[in-house]
This record gives sequence, C-alpha cells and structure tokens, in this order.
Amino acid sequence: MRIGLYPGTFDPITNGHLDIIGRAVKLVDRLVIGIAINRDKGPLFSLDERVDMVMSETAHLQTPGAAKIVAVPFENLLMHFAESVGATVIVRGLRAVADFEYEFQMTAMNQQLNRDIETVFLMADPRHQAIASRLVKEIARLNGDISGFVSPGVAPRVQAKYAAAAVAARKS
Repeated sequence: MRIGLYPGTFDPITNGHLDIIGRAVKLVDRLVIGIAINRDKGPLFSLDERVDMVMSETAHLQTPGAAKIVAVPFENLLMHFAESVGATVIVRGLRAVADFEYEFQMTAMNQQLNRDIETVFLMADPRHQAIASRLVKEIARLNGDISGFVSPGVAPRVQAKYAAAAVAARKS
C-alpha cells in the first residue's frame, strides 16, 4: 500500500490545498493529511475544527476505489510522523519560487533523516498560486470577500471567527 503524507496547518483549508489533495489521491492508496499543531503560529481555528474542516472538505473525494483520506494531528518532527503513519511519500504543494527555495532546503534535511521517504512536489494550479491561508485570514479580518479562495463550507466558518472576535473586542 502506497501511503502519502500531506502536512500543513490548514488554518483554514483553502482551494489551493484542496487542489493538491485532489491530485495527491491519484498517486497513493492512502493519503494522510497531517495537521500540524503549531502553537507558535496562533491558529485561528482549534485543532478539532481544522480536522473537521479537512475531513468535511475532502469527503467528496472519498469514492469507491479512490485513496482513503484521513486527517491526523501531529506535533513532532515531520519525518518521525511520516514514519509513524507508514508514509513513503511526502506531498508538498509549490506556488512560487519562494516556496521552492524553502521546500528544497526542507527536502534536503528530510533526506538526511530518512532516505526511504520521497518528497513529491505538485505545482499549484495557476488559479490557486496566490492563495495562502495567512492571506485568506487577513482578507477576512478586514471584511473582504474570501469566496474565491476557500470553499462555500469554509468561508462562513472563517467569517464567523472574525465576527465573534469583533463582538468580543467591542465588549472589552
């Protein structure tokens, strides 16, 4: 069984992430979406919310004969996590040259940690190359339209987070 790992924070999951996931499931029998617990980033969504969003947004890809998709949180070294889930392939999305430079360095380090796990890069669809979760959150925080960057299931969840934060700020 070919097991792939697609790691990220998915805070929130974007159309760019969904594009990579949709293509990655064609390459493996099982795709583990590793949801990073990165306390330093101060995520907008809780870990449970991110797992729920990933699973609900990828449900349409769970068809008979297709790769099984699971979302699993992790907080350890990526290569240790990959080993623990039996991954032989790490899937990474590339949007721009800046992504390549960072990913090139990470891949070289990961190769030193485990030469049996390959990294596969999938180029972002041109329609999604500018999308980053960080930018989606910034646009939403400033009351911008994020509907072109996230699915119809994710957009209201992001907007609700910022609406709740605005209400809390007014109360304090």
